[in-house]
Amino acid sequence: MSSRLTARGLTLAYEDRTVVHELDLAIPDGKVTVIVGPNACGKSTTLRALGRLLRPAGGAVLLDGEELAKLPTKRIARSIGLLPQTPVAPEAITVGDLVSRGRQPHQAWWKQWSEEDERAVTDAMERTDVAALADRSVDALSGGQRQRVWIAMALAQETDLLLLDEPTTYLDISHQVEVLDLVRRLNRLRGRTVVLVLHDLNQAARYADHLVAMKAGRVVAEGPPAEVVTAELVRDVFGLESVVVPDPVTGSPLVVPGAPWHAEVVL
Repeated sequence: MSSRLTARGLTLAYEDRTVVHELDLAIPDGKVTVIVGPNACGKSTTLRALGRLLRPAGGAVLLDGEELAKLPTKRIARSIGLLPQTPVAPEAITVGDLVSRGRQPHQAWWKQWSEEDERAVTDAMERTDVAALADRSVDALSGGQRQRVWIAMALAQETDLLLLDEPTTYLDISHQVEVLDLVRRLNRLRGRTVVLVLHDLNQAARYADHLVAMKAGRVVAEGPPAEVVTAELVRDVFGLESVVVPDPVTGSPLVVPGAPWHAEVVL
């Protein structure tokens, strides 16, 4: 398995609290990788480190065999696009202007805005269904609209590696499916390597080629969803009794929680 983006012995901490412990991870090229796990297990922290938003306390993240921490920021930005969990837009910026900022890594003093930049921005906005919002202020959008605008900015960057931290947050079910289908199309038709952090285990199993399950800052299982998602894993990682059955549409593992609580019948 080839991998441009890897972590070796990666330890991550916030002040004196270690969140991720000596993690080894190789992101498969040309695949959709989804990281899952319970809250506070270190999955979003790991994604931040893969995008160089967080400096390792130990070990390293490597891009094409070189330490990410030692590479120029602009070079990283041409290779890795990252959408963090709670991005913040500049005040009063329009949708069109925000998406256009995704092209900054491709700018230089001798190469200003080009037809290629225009095409990338237009394409990204159309794919995320925000073209009609181009002149609106980002501040005035709903949570779901704003999330799609941020995804458009990440797409406009046109990197080979795309990291998305819970991109379906704030979206209703139809837009969640739209975003995940968009990720699948980008991967299948354009060869993008994508890493997602998702809360929904069933969505992860449906869309992932490679699934990484984390617990307490460590990887406890990884591989194809059909091999990783079992009732035993769901119990171990999430503390949930369940039955795992084939998804009737895709055949991927579908986690059905155990029987819900109900009042005892007193005769």
